[in-house]
Amino acid sequence: MSHPHNNDGVGTAAQLSRIARHGIYTSPTSLDPAAAHVAEALIATLDGTAEQPVLPPDLQRLTEQVQQQAIIGFPRIAAEGGVRLSAHTIKLKTDEPRPVVIMPAGWTPLGWGLFEYTYLQLAVRGYHVLAYTPRGIGLTMAVPGKGYVDGPFTSGGTIDVAGPLDWADGLTVIDYAEKHFSPSRIAFMGESYGSGISQLVAAHDPKGRVAAVVALSTWGDLAASLYQHDTRHLAAVTALINFTGGPVERKFDAATQQILADFQAGRNLDTVVEWGKERAPSSYADKTNARGVPTFFSNTWHETLFAANQVIEHFNGLTVPKHLNLWIGDHAAPEGAGLTIPFSGPNQPVEEAFAWLDHHVRGIDNAVPTWPAVNSQIMFTYETRTDPQTGSTEIVTPAARESSPSWEDVTTSTERWYLTATASDDRDGGLATEPETGWEREFTAGQPTEAVAADAVITSGQAEWNGNPKIYVTEKFDRQNLAVWTSDPIAAGSHGGAARRIRGICELALTVRSTARSTTLVACLFDLGPDSMARIITHEPLTLTDLAPDRDHSATWKLQAAGYDLPQDHRLMLVVTSKDPLYSDASVDGSTTTISSPDSKAACLTLPLG
Repeated sequence: MSHPHNNDGVGTAAQLSRIARHGIYTSPTSLDPAAAHVAEALIATLDGTAEQPVLPPDLQRLTEQVQQQAIIGFPRIAAEGGVRLSAHTIKLKTDEPRPVVIMPAGWTPLGWGLFEYTYLQLAVRGYHVLAYTPRGIGLTMAVPGKGYVDGPFTSGGTIDVAGPLDWADGLTVIDYAEKHFSPSRIAFMGESYGSGISQLVAAHDPKGRVAAVVALSTWGDLAASLYQHDTRHLAAVTALINFTGGPVERKFDAATQQILADFQAGRNLDTVVEWGKERAPSSYADKTNARGVPTFFSNTWHETLFAANQVIEHFNGLTVPKHLNLWIGDHAAPEGAGLTIPFSGPNQPVEEAFAWLDHHVRGIDNAVPTWPAVNSQIMFTYETRTDPQTGSTEIVTPAARESSPSWEDVTTSTERWYLTATASDDRDGGLATEPETGWEREFTAGQPTEAVAADAVITSGQAEWNGNPKIYVTEKFDRQNLAVWTSDPIAAGSHGGAARRIRGICELALTVRSTARSTTLVACLFDLGPDSMARIITHEPLTLTDLAPDRDHSATWKLQAAGYDLPQDHRLMLVVTSKDPLYSDASVDGSTTTISSPDSKAACLTLPLG
């Protein structure tokens, strides 16, 4: 078996440090070459194709340890329709029954190859491992005059996007594991695409063979991840399409190509939603509950692929042993590097996933039974000291984690902040604790602004995970193309100096009028510092269609969940725009959008507190 790799200097301290800081993605559609090279070098060392030692000493020792303890294999597993799935096995050399962890690969051109480091870690912990690439996923290269050739980690067939063919393939892989490992128990673990497939296979196995699931950077409702509040999540889907490793016509069958084309064009969306619901683990929560599959979830507050609310809703619908971690950052930021490379210390998101498996699959008596159902990492703490490199007197560091016995317990109270005609600076609208009606503010719709939810899918959130959230220069917010409401500076609260402990899901209610028949509202809630710089707390778009022009329409919608400590003397800033690069919009360029607070219904932001 051969692997395309260039391993000169693989796994250098500088490379590993870069991956740890910046994650495994250099863009929404590009893996860091060093992360790929580390994975390929591990595989080449395991299968004996490395011409010379190319790994740093610690990784070399790890591969040698696993080689001594296990038999390494690279089978092709025959699946439905003659499709052959690229797979990788680590079978422990023991007569004692051991559990197997099955890992469907994420949505990446490297297929199962990307997380070789994880497989080795699992083997050392006492698990057989069976990793595989879901059908159609993996690098497919065009050869002039000769069609296409697939990479070594690529599976045959076309991508079913976690559909029924992927469920059937998962059951086939379980059959293969039972035949070749005779495991004591079976677990599924996946990151991103693999996490959704893991949940769906566990729900659909008629024999109930899956003892536990670990779902990292996962989804609960694929339909809501793609299309919510009548707004399409265009940037996320575009990134996924461009990250399959090959051309659309090669990677997807005609029916799926039609679904993707309809989604991108904004047509036949009822069919698109039905397609997404079929691929939603939440649609089969009754099956998961009936089988009692212990399920571990990990997600991020600022997810740009699988936003947090739909995962939380799915989590709440499960009655099985369950745990939800919510982290700072965006998709794959917390666990991605920890699944790929060694750290100077343990990667907490991954170590907790391993602990879940150890307890529910290996039966180890560890701390898992005492874990609270929900554990949240809170954005951000602030230290007023001088940074010797930047001269800044405000250093941002990730805050401590908070636990709750349930999601419902995350929010202990709410308060209302009413949108008012003017703030203390007389330029923008205000946010106050008493209602004010009879005002309106208007802006020109259809133009991009500086008030965006994120600069880019995934990569903005990776920086945030490392304590470098996007800084917004609010003076650049063009008030002609958006509307702003700002509170006065908020005094310290009773919880360690934070002015407000935002915990849960904000809700915004206002009245909108447009000169066009449709418009999109993108609400962004910011933390505004004394220097007029801001950081985003949460956001969510809403699209309104079939409007009667120049007629008032009541609009109420939930923003994405947040865990955020607003520091004392900072202000809340609510911004409503008509356009964001993450989403589709129905705003008509040059039309006028008017936000108002009529006497019958005061415009209001409901803030969850904890």
